[in-house]
Amino acid sequence: MGRAKIPRKSTNIDMTAMCDVAFLLLSFFIMATKQKPPEAVAVVAPTSVSSKVAPEKAILVTITKEGKCFLILGDDTKKMDVLKDINTSKGLGLSDAELQKFKKLSFIGFPLGQAKSILSMNELPPVDRLSGIPITDTLNNEMVDWFRSINAAYANSSRKDLESMILIKGDNAAKYPIFKDIKYALKKNDIFKFRIVTNSETVQPGTELYEANKASLQGK
Repeated sequence: MGRAKIPRKSTNIDMTAMCDVAFLLLSFFIMATKQKPPEAVAVVAPTSVSSKVAPEKAILVTITKEGKCFLILGDDTKKMDVLKDINTSKGLGLSDAELQKFKKLSFIGFPLGQAKSILSMNELPPVDRLSGIPITDTLNNEMVDWFRSINAAYANSSRKDLESMILIKGDNAAKYPIFKDIKYALKKNDIFKFRIVTNSETVQPGTELYEANKASLQGK
């Protein structure tokens, strides 16, 4: 007797619901993900085993291997206050329109004396053509002026909160005297604590820190 044939059914699957879920998840992760803070210039920072997360609205000082210094004022709510203070204290003569344009710059990397001429340009020159903030001359260390204005803008904040926002990121090939000039500028403004930005490094097995972390995990 012949075998009965089972009729084949369609294998089409409605993927509409699955696509809706996928796009909802994608939208959630895009909106919830914290973006990496902007950098004035890419540098190869030294490595460390520290795992502390940098604050989102950091005041970031970047030092290149050539010794150029750049500054990022990460907190937009305080940025204009800093710019207004330095405009007044250093007599830059910037108009309100120029200050607004200054605020839109993602980083600062030029002498204060060039601010007016640079702000008159349609766009900021390439990073490699900027001279950086002058810091090597103690009589003209403009980072002292910038942190004086930062102090004024954050006068109503606690010193601890301000110090926790200050980050220094130096290229691995940068010379120590440049870093010392930054420390001088901070010290002149009674800022004695800051954080060094490094690239993460794996804790090597057998080291004291590795054993301490292992014991901590086993104790949980």
